[in-house]
Amino acid sequence: MTLRANSQSNFNFYRNPTLNHRNITSSWLVQNITLRAMSTILPADRVKNEKESVWNEFIQLALEEKPEVNLGQGLPDYRDAVPSHVKDNLIKAVSGPNYMLNQYTRGFGHPRLVNALSQLYSKLIQRTIDPRKEILVTIGAYESIYCSINAFINKDDEVLIIEPFFDCYEPMVRLAGGKCIFVPLRLRKSSESAPTTSADWRLDMSELESSITSRTKMLILNTPHNPIGKVFSRQELQDLAQICNKHNLIVLSDEVYEHLVIDGEHVRIASLPTMWDRTLTVGSAGKTFSVTGWKLGWCYGPEHLMKYVQLFHQNCIYTCPTPIQEAVAESIETETALLGTENSYWSNLALSLRKKRDLMVDYLRKVKLDPTIPEGGYFLLANTSAISSKYDFSQEHGLTKDHRFVRWLTKNKKLQGIPPSAFYSLEHKNLAEDYIRLCYFKDEETLKQAGTLLSRL
Repeated sequence: MTLRANSQSNFNFYRNPTLNHRNITSSWLVQNITLRAMSTILPADRVKNEKESVWNEFIQLALEEKPEVNLGQGLPDYRDAVPSHVKDNLIKAVSGPNYMLNQYTRGFGHPRLVNALSQLYSKLIQRTIDPRKEILVTIGAYESIYCSINAFINKDDEVLIIEPFFDCYEPMVRLAGGKCIFVPLRLRKSSESAPTTSADWRLDMSELESSITSRTKMLILNTPHNPIGKVFSRQELQDLAQICNKHNLIVLSDEVYEHLVIDGEHVRIASLPTMWDRTLTVGSAGKTFSVTGWKLGWCYGPEHLMKYVQLFHQNCIYTCPTPIQEAVAESIETETALLGTENSYWSNLALSLRKKRDLMVDYLRKVKLDPTIPEGGYFLLANTSAISSKYDFSQEHGLTKDHRFVRWLTKNKKLQGIPPSAFYSLEHKNLAEDYIRLCYFKDEETLKQAGTLLSRL
């Protein structure tokens, strides 16, 4: 073997007599084995073309640019957002007398938690839910969605996704081998002079049904909706139920914002006649108790569906953190007892969000960023066309105008949002180019500061 060390290795050899040809040869071998491995070990086809999500890009941008106000991520930024009893329950679970709460618990869900969830949702949808067979606890709602898709979607099965959609739906379907069929909500106001609300974003049921083929197996529904804030009406859900029954579709209903309804009512599609048997419903402790960092979620549905979701979870995650499950269980027990009363955290959360939403809407209107007033959730969309047309942000990278504008806004005006085109398929990204998504679940001082930054536009 002829030794061909690089110039830096040769320089180090002569400068440092403790180095010898054996050291250099060893280093050369390691480098070449590494290079050869990099060139011959290939990733699986299902993942090799995946790209980093919008969250990775914009969280990194925030770290670099340090915006004065970040309304990009969906999380509260103030101490009192989390109820004191929820925090106390976690401390008690970790440090209390039951030391076994720091060890493994049941794989499909901590017994106390699945019982608490059963009592809550049995009351909410007016049917008895089996805590052992019809509930699964997961690492966030994210894993519930992942397990539900993988439990039922085979290669080339089609999944209907309503746009805009939370951005994990599409890659999760793709990774399972399925094909996404996108049907957008479209802004259709009954009166141009009236304020735009999330109810004005409508789903064309004929367009949806015409997209169904013999390969269509699932519909993913999100209500209250991210990013528009739409709360699907009972009539809309009944129309969807009729289509799903007619075409024998599974419904994966993402209802993580179920307790964050400001206007109207949250109707659980699983509660509608004939829909329990075909619906998997997803919930989130992070959204339910404003503890997004706890990353605990759940799904519930009929045994004949849930058993396969449970089996996928078993071979993916197996079990979730015991102390967090214990704390969430006790918190749900407390709130179930207070349901519908003035002492309910969920009722008071919705009231506080109304005030924050209205404050944010007022700031946006003052600078002609026409907002879509959300009926629920954490977010709203604002129309940027009256503002963005005044600035040159062509030097920013991004496929779409909203992507480039949000990057420019973060850097130059120190206000960060999220480009909503990230929630659309490639063929429909143009529908979002004149919008920005903003989170209004923030401290009022944060929102006032955002208003000041917006006024400079």
